[in-house]
Amino acid sequence: MEVAIIKYNGGNTRSVLYSLERLGITAIVTNDAEQIRKADKVIFPGVGEAGSAMQFLKQHSLDVMIQSLAQPFLGICLGMQLMCKSSEESNTNCLGIFDVPVIRFRGEKVPHMGWNTVSNRSHSVLLKNITDPYFYFVHSFYAPVVNDTAATTFYGSTFSSILQKANFYGVQFHPEKSSDAGSTLIQNFLNL
Repeated sequence: MEVAIIKYNGGNTRSVLYSLERLGITAIVTNDAEQIRKADKVIFPGVGEAGSAMQFLKQHSLDVMIQSLAQPFLGICLGMQLMCKSSEESNTNCLGIFDVPVIRFRGEKVPHMGWNTVSNRSHSVLLKNITDPYFYFVHSFYAPVVNDTAATTFYGSTFSSILQKANFYGVQFHPEKSSDAGSTLIQNFLNL
């Protein structure tokens, strides 16, 4: 199985690589559109700032390429947020895969950092065989609950912790830093 991790000026690629290696998968880290298109699975990691990340994607024509992919695609944290319509962070227009704006937490301490529970709304395949859906979060922005919300988390209010639509999946938390539950989620994605 060929797994591509999208390289851009954001991301926690090392942690994602290590989590895949623990599952016996050697992935490539690339911003080459052809390599990404040929991969069986694509992971879009995320740590960073929305505006500069989208600028990089556009400069390398990765924005249009990502929207056209047909294989299973997983966005993590900022990666998921960039899959949304827009972000209040730097007033950024994003990829628009999920028709939801990303907004900043108001009235809560930011970032939302630490372990929190994920409630499975729609029997997401990503949560298969996870009996204790407890994951590690670090974020100041979130996607509200919409039709594409597959799972939710509560932090001051309820927000989308998993979005899914067709072959596109996004998780607000960091499965690569979420112990056994995170490893199972990544394996579930690889099994798609």
